Amino acid sequence: ELVLKVRIQNPNLRENDFIEIELDRQELTYKELLRVSCHELGVNPEHVQKIRKLPNTMLRKDKDVARLQDFQELELVLTVSDKNLLFRVPTLSEQNGYNKKASELTY
Repeated sequence: ELVLKVRIQNPNLRENDFIEIELDRQELTYKELLRVSCHELGVNPEHVQKIRKLPNTMLRKDKDVARLQDFQELELVLTVSDKNLLFRVPTLSEQNGYNKKASELTY
């Protein structure tokens, strides 16, 4: 698996953390990167204008994706304005790997 760090590009968000996603190295295509990133971030793929490899490189094709290395940082640049957010960030309990029992532990 290839592990990448992905977030939605939005300089107005106070917290704009990356999430890590995994891609099968046998399926390193632009389409698969878009699908997995949008699924994990709760974004409609139709609203993604471009995928940017930070700091300043636009990904355009499968060969660009094939050159990515573990833990590279990517941003999804959306076509919508901040006022018309067409995505929904899943709540903590909806995210993969959420452990309800662990969240209730007290120290």
